[in-house]
Amino acid sequence: MAAASPCDSAHTLPKNVVIKTEPETEDVSVKRDPVIPLIAPVSGLQPLSWSQDHRLAVCTSSSLAVMELVCDVHSNKQDLTLHRTSIPVPAEEYKLRVGPSVELSEAMVKFATHPDPTVRQAFLADRVINPSVGVHKGIKYASWSPLGCDSSGRCLLACLTLDHRLTIHNSHKRLEWNMLVDLTKKYSERLKERNYARKDDKLPQTNLQDFDELQRRFRMQTPLRMEWSSIYTIKQVQPDNTGVDLEMVLLAVLMENGDLVLWKFVLPFTEGADVTFYDIIESGVTRPSDLAWWEYENADRRMSGLIVGSEVGPVKIMPVSLSGVKGYFTLRHPVILWKECDEIAVENIKCVPMIHPIHKSSCSLIVASRGCYVFWCLLVISPAGLNVHNSHVAGLHSLPVVSLAVSQQGVAVYTCSTDGWIKKLTPTFTESTLIFKQEEMMRPENLTGRRIHGIAVSRNGAYIALVSTQGMVDGYHPVNRTYQVHFVTLKTPEAAGALLLRSPTQNLYKMADLLDLVRWQILKNKAIPASLQDELDQKIREADSPYLWRFKLFLVRILHQSLQSPNTENNWKPAKEGSKVFIRDEEEEEDGEDKEDAVKEEGEPGGEKLEKEENQEEQRAEVQAWMNTVETHLMRENMKKVLGVVYLNTWLAENISIPTCGLVEYLSKDTNDRASEVLIGHIKNKMNKQTFSERCSLCQDVLPFTDHKQTMCKNGHMWLRCALSYQACQTLTFRRCLLLDSIARLPEPEDPEWIKKILQAPCTLCDSPMI
Repeated sequence: MAAASPCDSAHTLPKNVVIKTEPETEDVSVKRDPVIPLIAPVSGLQPLSWSQDHRLAVCTSSSLAVMELVCDVHSNKQDLTLHRTSIPVPAEEYKLRVGPSVELSEAMVKFATHPDPTVRQAFLADRVINPSVGVHKGIKYASWSPLGCDSSGRCLLACLTLDHRLTIHNSHKRLEWNMLVDLTKKYSERLKERNYARKDDKLPQTNLQDFDELQRRFRMQTPLRMEWSSIYTIKQVQPDNTGVDLEMVLLAVLMENGDLVLWKFVLPFTEGADVTFYDIIESGVTRPSDLAWWEYENADRRMSGLIVGSEVGPVKIMPVSLSGVKGYFTLRHPVILWKECDEIAVENIKCVPMIHPIHKSSCSLIVASRGCYVFWCLLVISPAGLNVHNSHVAGLHSLPVVSLAVSQQGVAVYTCSTDGWIKKLTPTFTESTLIFKQEEMMRPENLTGRRIHGIAVSRNGAYIALVSTQGMVDGYHPVNRTYQVHFVTLKTPEAAGALLLRSPTQNLYKMADLLDLVRWQILKNKAIPASLQDELDQKIREADSPYLWRFKLFLVRILHQSLQSPNTENNWKPAKEGSKVFIRDEEEEEDGEDKEDAVKEEGEPGGEKLEKEENQEEQRAEVQAWMNTVETHLMRENMKKVLGVVYLNTWLAENISIPTCGLVEYLSKDTNDRASEVLIGHIKNKMNKQTFSERCSLCQDVLPFTDHKQTMCKNGHMWLRCALSYQACQTLTFRRCLLLDSIARLPEPEDPEWIKKILQAPCTLCDSPMI
């Protein structure tokens, strides 16, 4: 094993080097507004965590602050649009239960005055066991689940407080957070039922009067870290012996004694009673420090494991048995990644699946911070077995690495230390090892000289978030230390547009961070980049996919917003007593400005000014017509898709919740659409000249289908239409997409499964989920 790997690009590289990144593009670091101030100090060793649905969690001493990046198509402001919520830290102190309260009280008194100083000091210094020391308040760690785990198709949030309470939360309509289950309490009850026995069901031989036994019971239920696995598909046998595919996700919790407790969540997860204990793995790691999932996939062969780091130095992968999951194999033995006990703690473990460009095989890159160094390990599975290549990258920072983040889009590793310097490492493959190209990130001027506590990279590598102190004000340190969250770009808008055009996910919502960069460019320049528009039109001619049309609609919408006249009305603000003179002064200043503007306008010929306004109005009208054309195309394609599902799932003409006759009539207006003509012909043959009209629930009058957004009966009752089934929503409750583009009705108990499946689809216009 080598002690350090070369990281200077000045050295001559081997001939067979392939850089595992995206095509070379210029990554410009530009700080975006706004800067988000935090109301409480940062807490936890890894305070930032960015989810797959574009939400950033920040651990503080009073709450878990959550900021959601929204790519707003209804605003012409160039700043980032962030939706802020928070999960408060519980006010009541949580105490772990390790046995009868009377026996525990006697043990506390005994060890507080124990004659052996080594036992007494160990008890008095332990914040978990000794309540008199005091417990810190705040969030210790937060972890996001994969996308699609809650009832809205979004991410669940696991939250660990500094008093060792592990809870699972989900957001309700983006306005509030609900706690679904307290896993610490659930695991404590399970241990109590088993009399605090080990995994082999061997009961303890001593009681709480033994200090080692007291420590064991506390450490076996004190969580340090938790991480979510990927989503797995399992088969469940029904009472009629039929098999049903179910999705599940595992949450691995690292305990202080080195145990790995696995919890199983059947998706979509809605109630705390649905979580079940899955397994417990005894890692044998002393003083564990961090945790990460290792997941390998190559064709039909899959394996999973848990990477466990130690404060002493060693790193290893523990096998995880996934019984019932098709195609999964289990490692026979733990895999040692680093065995030296050098007393350098392992932190910030990340694992990235990759394709080896030389061997053309799947591999995994594991990186972690160890003091001032970055530890890396390359796992390659070949017919000969599992090959482990590991080393360290030295010379990065003069101070210990406090945070490490990995960009999945064009694999890059970002590290930062307390001195504020951020380094970028790009892996380069050789025949048998890796070489890391080291770069220094350009920092905006107002971020220099600040202490950075953590970094996180957005899902597609468009932004890097930094949490830092406020810094010096006018050359002086502020009286009160405050903390701020900054957003810095990692890609140019041109690079983001290129990635969007060749997106493998074909989903705009999943690419929201890249979309925001393109949105920013269009609002600044008031025009769609010509190269992007030409390439998009070319791709639409080659492959007429709904994703490309949605991307085109997004571009046109942002262009339409950029052409809107700025709002000249003064924002309303509360009136203050004794401020009449101040208001009068403002009005006088405004009058002065109006006079200056009037003088400028008088200098301009009236004809030129009128012609300019007419050109702007004409341009806005053209963009509006363009936007309506693209939106209508998307709606018509979705209507044909819905009618196709209706045709395949109905045997006879029946009155269903989907307005089949209205959709047929609406699509028949376009006589140039051959595909819709054929589909309409099949539908009419099945309908056998029967018609089923939608009726108003208030007056029972017929609701005509003249618009895909809304409908109105003759008596003036207007109803919005569901964007997924096109039924008129005549209820008080319905769902809306995240960008407020459209609505969708709630599924009814009498709806068949195929209609419920239609109602589970994302928004037709923006791909965002309905909540």
